[in-house]
Amino acid sequence: QVQLVESGGGLVQAGGSLRLSCAASGRTLNNYVMGWFRQAPGKERAFVAAISRSGSSTSYSDFVKGRFTISRDNAKNTAYLHLNSLKSEDTAVYHCAARVSPISSKINYYTSVKDYDAWGQGTQVTVSS
Repeated sequence: QVQLVESGGGLVQAGGSLRLSCAASGRTLNNYVMGWFRQAPGKERAFVAAISRSGSSTSYSDFVKGRFTISRDNAKNTAYLHLNSLKSEDTAVYHCAARVSPISSKINYYTSVKDYDAWGQGTQVTVSS
């Protein structure tokens, strides 16, 4: 099973930027689809972005499209989420997730919580207005 550890969260002013990292160990990320989700207090965990094994395909939720960018560096066994133009409503705990995906799979990425089977503990992002 792959282990995931997020980092890079913090307190930032509205309009600012952050880069979150998701470092994997135990398995090589080449075989995994990666996703980022977030959970605000009192709310369910919500999809933010996903990226295919190679990084050639990505998907974003409507509320981050154009502001956030997901990427990955398989050589470093790390995935990233670049957060730009942050808003107060982006405040949440951000989790990365992984799902093993065979080469034969025609699915490039997954956008549902239930589709992922490995999760990190999360990193807090707080945006002050």
